[in-house]
Amino acid sequence: MIRKMFLAGALPVMAAASLVQPSTASATAAARPAPDGAAKVKLTLPAPTGRAGTGMTELHLVDRSRRDPWVPSKPYRELMVSVWYPARTTAGHPLAPQMPAKAAEHFDEVVSAPPDPIVPAGRVDWAATRTHSRTGAPVDRRGGRRPVVLYSPGHRTPRALGTVLAEDLASRGYVVVSIDHTYDPSEVEFPGGRVEPRNQPEENKDTIHDILSKEMATRSADATFVLDGLARLNRGGNPDAGHRPLPRGLRGSLDLARVGMFGHSLGGAASAQTMHDDRRVDAGINMDGGMLTDKGPIGSVVNDGLDRPFMLMNSQSFDHNASALQPFWQNLRGWRRNLQLTGAQHNSYTDLEAQVPQLAQAGLMTRQQVVDLIGGGDPVRALAAERAAIGSFFDLQLRHRDDHLLDGPSPRFPELKFVP
Repeated sequence: MIRKMFLAGALPVMAAASLVQPSTASATAAARPAPDGAAKVKLTLPAPTGRAGTGMTELHLVDRSRRDPWVPSKPYRELMVSVWYPARTTAGHPLAPQMPAKAAEHFDEVVSAPPDPIVPAGRVDWAATRTHSRTGAPVDRRGGRRPVVLYSPGHRTPRALGTVLAEDLASRGYVVVSIDHTYDPSEVEFPGGRVEPRNQPEENKDTIHDILSKEMATRSADATFVLDGLARLNRGGNPDAGHRPLPRGLRGSLDLARVGMFGHSLGGAASAQTMHDDRRVDAGINMDGGMLTDKGPIGSVVNDGLDRPFMLMNSQSFDHNASALQPFWQNLRGWRRNLQLTGAQHNSYTDLEAQVPQLAQAGLMTRQQVVDLIGGGDPVRALAAERAAIGSFFDLQLRHRDDHLLDGPSPRFPELKFVP
């Protein structure tokens, strides 16, 4: 089930209403030949909406204080994160890829694996997709220290599929740190081209609760470790395990007194749990992640609640009234909102919202696959609404700037339904 969802999470799977028309796709097809002589499809990502140009760097972080929870023979936990930020200048710096080459090669194997491949093997050049951020560009320090937002992807999903939302926040003046929770995503590529694939037990109805509960705790510990690494960086250190050069101006540019966290699916649930466990996180967003199974909560935050601002963003058929969210919603004691994106599916809160229509236009996906993955809404409008709402939330909670978008329904974004 999860692989058919394009790796985008075990919680929840919704039905969609209608078909995304090919005319809404932003781009297109083909470039270099595939092994069988067919053209490989190259995908694009929509440009960020903020005013700032953006830069990106990766950090390899090693936590020697704990064993890896999924590979007990490994005496330490290691992570890869992407740091997105407003750039002073982008000249002379290459565009960062959405996925590094070896990870992209493995991702293609996963999504094309039999017996029910999502796309044919070797037909998509996943490594060719470029972001709008420049690798290693100097940080723009003119706006002072920047608020920090962590991003956690869905279950089995690489951080690469959260690029659109991360870049957009960076273009609005935030430093965004996307986390790969090693051995949960389909793959993580480390420096030197080493790829660590997913290494967790297979889920079934008897094991899913325990696996997700363990992953929730692991992700919260990962996020705390990342924040510790960012604090070290901000004091002038280099937390990268290989001490690779950092972009000029990154040290000291973070305002760690203003920290948010958001995520998709299990990553959204983990954002809430991290807020519960680490008071440094001031505000959070859960994008379509359930927080209970039929065996109960998958994290202590469900019953304990939160006293800081939190927002739920859901797909067409899921909101806080569902059994997988209602107890958590009732225990939120601070500012709260629940937005529902009309026509959306579970994967609408990932880069697939932009890329699935391109795959369909290139003839690599059926009409039904498009509906199953991203629903029946206009993907261009959906992404615009998502980015506006997420930016508005963090502006309000971390910068105390209120554009009033979250006050109630708006003619600017009629797709956003406010669930009372």
